[in-house]
Formats: sequence, structure tokens, C-alpha cells
Amino acid sequence: MSKKLKIVVAGPIPRDTISTYENDIIMRYGCVTHPVIALSKLLDTEGTVVPVTNMHKKDTAGITKEFEDFKNVDLSGINTKEDSGTVILLDFKDQNNREEKQLACMNPIRPKHIKKHLDADAFVFVPITDFEISLSTLKHIKKHSKGLIIFDAHGATTAMDVKGHRHRKFWIDRDEWLPYIDVLKMNLEESQCMAFANEYEHEIPSIYDENATEHLDELAAHVLKKGVSYFYVTMDSRGCVLYHVENNTIKKDWISSVKVDKVVDTTGCGDSFAGGLAYGFAKYQDPVKAGQFANILGARRTQGKTWDVFKNAEETEAIRKMNYN
Repeated sequence: MSKKLKIVVAGPIPRDTISTYENDIIMRYGCVTHPVIALSKLLDTEGTVVPVTNMHKKDTAGITKEFEDFKNVDLSGINTKEDSGTVILLDFKDQNNREEKQLACMNPIRPKHIKKHLDADAFVFVPITDFEISLSTLKHIKKHSKGLIIFDAHGATTAMDVKGHRHRKFWIDRDEWLPYIDVLKMNLEESQCMAFANEYEHEIPSIYDENATEHLDELAAHVLKKGVSYFYVTMDSRGCVLYHVENNTIKKDWISSVKVDKVVDTTGCGDSFAGGLAYGFAKYQDPVKAGQFANILGARRTQGKTWDVFKNAEETEAIRKMNYN
């Protein structure tokens, strides 16, 4: 009998109010919740998923109910002692672009919050704001665990002001973090927040350009040189690109998207993608297959407002074979 897998998903579980691009209102717990439930369905009896987060005490009952149908989810990593959680308002202007406002901030996840779970096969970090994960936590895992560290750059490239408005920011101290990340995942916009110039002459150009990909090869070379093993950049409905070193040469793989007929809600797609990476690496140790599972979970997340969008391992594998023969 093979060893059961254990995957930690760390970050906020925000109490979200979402106005979709079709003007529907959705209220639910987000971020970490998406990959946790997706992974719970995939692993079933083959493993355990551990959400690690800091939350408001008043959200305890709600989040416990959210996870109650998923018996392989271990809630011991949810901390409410400091009564510090995250509250977010999301207003989608179109399918992919939204305005965000943050009304509460959780305490950062520090080594003490994760020390009971250092036996995990993979750690998935999905921060949404730059203060939510302490660098000391990644350093602690690197020193005391054999688990793979998967890091979503969404938080590192996002800040909030004193009015709660959330803004893109350059990830200036990226080189402090990269040596402690095994798998780095981001979208194209976030990649432009990492590819900043040494100096700008007049105006800093907009990062909101979905066709701007010329910076990726140079950025990937830097990321891999600093210690990251696998670098994924998602490009919305087009798919994702994977960079890694093979035989002392940087290899670039394009992993096409999983097509869907209609997009209902894109909230949580990036988080779900990160969960798919964890599944592919923990179960198969295969970076291309991990990217395929990541694309599948991201696509599935768009298909509805409930957790029924995520499928079990057999159904998900059938989707993979249908799309990636």
C-alpha cells in the first residue's frame, strides 16, 4: 500500500463578496478554500489536505460548515487565537478584470503556524496580499522539511492602501524569496511586476498588456538562476508556459488550456491552478502533467458557483486524457 499524501495549502480564507461580470452576487469563503476542496476531491482516501490560515473567530462556524462534507480535510491548521482574518469585496468589470477592496487583514503565516505539518509532501502558498506569508516561514520549511514549496506570486505583487483599495506593485525584493521557492506560479500581469527596469526615463509603462510576453524568457532565466526549479506563467484562456532546466539548458514547454463553453465566475482560478500543480507534483513528480492538472482545475473553477465544479481523480484524469493525448 502506497504512502498517503499530505498537502498543505497556506494563505487567507477571505470572507468574499463577489459581483460577477454578469452582475450576480456571490458570497462565500475564498482563496485557500478553492485548492483545498479541489485537492480533497482528487486525493479522496489517498491523502489529506491541510488548510493553514489565520481567521476571525466569528468565521469559525462558517468555514467549518464549508469543509464538513470533505472528510480528508484536516482543520487543525486553522488559527483563530488572534481573531485576525481577511474580508474582501470583488467587483468584476469583465471576465478577467476586477476592482478589489480589502476590509480586514489577517496576521501573517509564520513558522509557528506550520510547524505541526512539516511532514507534508507539498506546501502550496496562495497569498493575495504582500504581508500574508512571512519569508521566515519558507526558510523554516526549507530547513526542516522535504516538502515541495509551491508559491503563487499574486500576493507578492499586490498591496493595499489605507482605504482598503488593492493595487499592483513591483516585487522588488523577489531575490530574497526565490531561493526558498521550488515551484513559482504567476499570471502574465504578475510577471510584468517582476520584470521591472533598472530605471525608467519618464513614465512607467502599463503592465495591463495581455500580449506583452517578450520579457518572459529573460525573467525565467533569472528566476531559475536564483534557485526556483519550475516556473509557470498562466495566460488566461490560452494556457500556461513552463520553464525549467534540463541538461543544463532552459526548456520551455507550452501547455494549452482546457476549453470551456461559458465562464460563470473566474474567482479562485489562480488558487485552483496552484492546487493542480501540487497534485501533479505530489502524485506524479511530473512538471508537464502538473501543468495539465493545474489548467484543468483552473478551467473547472470557472464553470459554476458551487464546489460541484471540481471532480474526483478518475473524472479529472478523463478530462486530462481528452485534452492532452
